[in-house]
Amino acid sequence: MATFVNPTVQRRVMRELAQLRNDPPEGIRVVTDEDNVLNIVGIIAGPENTPYEGGYFRVRFSFTNDFPAAPPKCWFATKIFHPNVSKSGEICVNTLKKDWKPTYGIAHILVTIKCLLIFPNPESALDEEAGKLLLEGYEDFCSRARIITSVHATPKTRPPEFDEPVKEKKEEKEASSSASTSTSAAPTRPSPAPAEADTENLTSVPITNRVPSTGNPLQPSTNAATTGTTVKPTGTKRPATSAIDKRKKALKRL
Repeated sequence: MATFVNPTVQRRVMRELAQLRNDPPEGIRVVTDEDNVLNIVGIIAGPENTPYEGGYFRVRFSFTNDFPAAPPKCWFATKIFHPNVSKSGEICVNTLKKDWKPTYGIAHILVTIKCLLIFPNPESALDEEAGKLLLEGYEDFCSRARIITSVHATPKTRPPEFDEPVKEKKEEKEASSSASTSTSAAPTRPSPAPAEADTENLTSVPITNRVPSTGNPLQPSTNAATTGTTVKPTGTKRPATSAIDKRKKALKRL
């Protein structure tokens, strides 16, 4: 007999899963069951510089119809040597107990558990052996944790979920690449060529507006303005007849 699933819970979980697929936290992925949306497994990559580095730890979820008012149940499906994780996989973290808030969700839980791998708390140990070893000798604890990680949490190849490109980020990358290509491929706008004079339509400023008229008939004519060029005034020439008149007067004196 199928278990009744609260539609509100189902919608909330589906929305969170969509967000996790599009924008997962660093080193965290989720695996879902097509036949049961509430059958969720989180995968946490062992943080760098910890004895869990190189391992991939699976965390299972169990939701009740009270979610998100009440936290889901979570436990490690992958064996791990950690003071805050029991031999059966139970996790000791306040986020899943008294500190739970309805605004929290799957991503918040997985991030909190990942932080627990970085900062274990031996004072509230569920695995007394791990807690005691951590307090007495950190190097010994790390050595033991690395062995367990190597044997139980390190696959020959990493989970395919970490190889699949994130949909939203892939689309953003493609859009950015497309925009960059379009920008580089777009022809640059040529610089405007120097304007050439249009002798047919060019309206010249009359020279008479710039050179005052002297009234001297030997000065440039105002009609020169119509040519659109400046006529340089020339020096005054004496008529040729004046020289002849002088010669005539000189002859008369003789």
